[in-house]
Amino acid sequence: MTSITTLPPRGHNNPPPTLNPVLRDFWETPARNRVLYGGRDSTKSWDAAGFAVFLAQSCKIRVLCTRQFQNKISESVYTLLKIQIARFGLEGEFDITKNTITHKITGSEFIFYGLWRHIDEIKSLEGIDILWIEEAHNLTHDQWKILEPTIRKDGSQVWIIFNPRYATDFVYKRFVLKPPPDTIVRKINFNENPFLSETSKRIIANARDEDYEEFEHVYLGVPHDDDEGVIIKRSWINSAIDAHKTIYPETGEWFGERVVGFDVADDGPDLNSMAKMDGSVLVGVEEWRGAEDQIHKSVYRVLNAAKAFDAKTIGYDSIGVGAFVGSALNEKKWRKHYEFDAGGKVHDPLRIARGTKQINKDYYLNIKAQAWWHLAMRFLNTHLAVTTGKRFAARDMISLSSDCDSKLLNKTIDELATPRRDFDSAGAKVKVESKKDLKKREIKSPNNADAVIIATSRNMMARPKLKDWM
Repeated sequence: MTSITTLPPRGHNNPPPTLNPVLRDFWETPARNRVLYGGRDSTKSWDAAGFAVFLAQSCKIRVLCTRQFQNKISESVYTLLKIQIARFGLEGEFDITKNTITHKITGSEFIFYGLWRHIDEIKSLEGIDILWIEEAHNLTHDQWKILEPTIRKDGSQVWIIFNPRYATDFVYKRFVLKPPPDTIVRKINFNENPFLSETSKRIIANARDEDYEEFEHVYLGVPHDDDEGVIIKRSWINSAIDAHKTIYPETGEWFGERVVGFDVADDGPDLNSMAKMDGSVLVGVEEWRGAEDQIHKSVYRVLNAAKAFDAKTIGYDSIGVGAFVGSALNEKKWRKHYEFDAGGKVHDPLRIARGTKQINKDYYLNIKAQAWWHLAMRFLNTHLAVTTGKRFAARDMISLSSDCDSKLLNKTIDELATPRRDFDSAGAKVKVESKKDLKKREIKSPNNADAVIIATSRNMMARPKLKDWM
């Protein structure tokens, strides 16, 4: 392959402009997917534009340049390509209009689309050699399922360029943590940028001194663990992993009453899930497929697991198909169970909601919201115990045992850190982001998290006195 780090010079008396030499291997290594990610000021997009210009000059290619949102051409990489064409002195070789860029000799062309509005149009495009996804942190799983088979020409490539946002984002999990075959992944930051200006260096140094955590995110490409809009922050959950092995409670013991939480599968691809709590420690998670007509089989599985676990109680989602669980357990002579009706009335309705000046029934929309906030408080307490040494009662903390199946534990952590805070139609009471809204974000039903919620809500399930509702 022709050298890709030095392109044709503008003139004999000037040193030739170059791409970033440290990325030479990245561009030269054969791969279907090229994933370039990292912090700001690292030459990612700059280098991609330069390499694309070089290829367009060398042979005939068709490059589809995309980003999630693009309402006008100036929001695309169009301007960046123009700058690189000029930088390498190639203005005379390209025909640049208001909306297109083509090479006059090779016939190479650059096409610009926004994914959000034009994904269906992109499906019909033919002969694409390179799909360049800029700011790819916004890429969704459903979009990728459309894009991947669309770029089907022999030897075609996908370039995925982004600054990490959240560790839970699809593109980070899919292409950084678990990249598919035939993928090259390269992280690059400002410290590998030989073109960094003195002004940029001072700005970066100041950012490091002012807020190191934010500096890591912006300039070192470290994804945020937390989405500030979620109910339970990922950093709190991470602190709870094996907390029972390092934190000594102020009162009580980590282990105690054993409870099994059972989230019943809805129709379709939804999974049944079961969470096992030993006191304040999550010690097991299971999930399995089981259609509506197999509810007795699923109940039998949960019942056997509860017996083997020596559980005192089984809690279950009583909405929809789950309405049959209680009678099925009764048929099998297991009467130590309780219903979790997500839309039901709150527990202890007249007590002041923790951290507020409102009573529970005025603050929480339903028992589901109360249970999620209650669990969030336990995770926060555990996080404070781990990071500051502050002490709490065991019942006010939670620990996630690393002895759980690692794949299911990771999935459970993702699910617990996903639902966002929401409000009722009047904007008065807090609630949990609905499954319908999660689906809009292309997030599957958090079955394992729901099972944990059910298992940890045991103390909320006692029937309130009638006067409490008056």
